[in-house]
Amino acid sequence: MSVNKVILVGNVGKDPDVRYVETGVCVANFPLATSDRAYTTRSGTQVPERTEWHNIVLWRGLAEVAEKYVRKGTQLYIEGKIRTRSWVDATTNQTRYITEIYADNMEILGRRQDGSQSVSAVSSASSAPQVEESSSADDLPF
Repeated sequence: MSVNKVILVGNVGKDPDVRYVETGVCVANFPLATSDRAYTTRSGTQVPERTEWHNIVLWRGLAEVAEKYVRKGTQLYIEGKIRTRSWVDATTNQTRYITEIYADNMEILGRRQDGSQSVSAVSSASSAPQVEESSSADDLPF
């Protein structure tokens, strides 16, 4: 048995790069930053904040949601699979590698940049995107 599952909560590093492949399928790519807080150990050693950058890939409905609602700085919850691919760099003839997170689910956690409404989008690669809008955080049932 094996499991390939990634769960990330972080902030988008730049606006998504959205394109449509030849078959008309939408794909979006963007970096997501996750950070471990800085802390001080019991012995007084200070450990600085550490930020990791993840390459996120969204397909179909999730990519369309990202195109409309995701911008640099947006806080996201991402579930997906980790994949590594390789290619030969044409200029240096060296093999290059990239590790990406292929998202199956995404939830927009933060408020929109203009501050007017919060947007929550939850979707999976196999279903149509669902977008819910609420006027304030006071509308939450908990």
